[in-house]
Amino acid sequence: MTPAPTSDPEPVRAPPQAQPTASRRKGSVRRETKETTVEVTVDVDGSGTTSIDTGLPFFDHMLAQLGRHGGFDLGVRARGDLAVDAHHTVEDVGIVLGQALAGAIGDKAGIRRFASISLPLDEALVEVALDVSGRPFLAYGSGLSPTAAALGEPPFDPQLAEEFWRAMVGAAGLTLHVRVVAGVNTHHVLEASFKAVARCLRDALRRESNAVPSTKGVL
Repeated sequence: MTPAPTSDPEPVRAPPQAQPTASRRKGSVRRETKETTVEVTVDVDGSGTTSIDTGLPFFDHMLAQLGRHGGFDLGVRARGDLAVDAHHTVEDVGIVLGQALAGAIGDKAGIRRFASISLPLDEALVEVALDVSGRPFLAYGSGLSPTAAALGEPPFDPQLAEEFWRAMVGAAGLTLHVRVVAGVNTHHVLEASFKAVARCLRDALRRESNAVPSTKGVL
């Protein structure tokens, strides 16, 4: 008796993998005090386009590095009491930028979370490690002298870079370590630091899945 024809068995297929969601991550914050008025817009999934105007040309240059090398669109407009000092403007830009970033990344679902880099700029070498942890912490070692000359006009005191990072990580909920391994030129050291943080943000905020990167299920 001839056996009945049989069809090939259905192939076993792997379950579909969750793909990162396609929604763009944007944040926009405006903050006004008696000392400053600051507006920041961030598009984490942008192309690195920047529009910066803080009244401090050197600080503008550093923020442009942050957006360009971070791969996100960044708009910053600030008006502050620069006749008194640049401190209020720099710190408040850090606060508002951190708030805008926090709003853009939301519950952090799908991000890589961790990133680190060792980045050179001529004689300067800066190491940065970043955790988008939800727990603000800054370890900052610039290696620069407290008497290092200010840059630009109106002047940007190099010590203000630490105040900017502290304000930003506090508002965004980031753990950030910045360590200058080598460097003599103040401009090079600061620019390498901003570029290194930018590259870490670019890497850490990259979406790999739809899951929150924590065993707790929340960050």
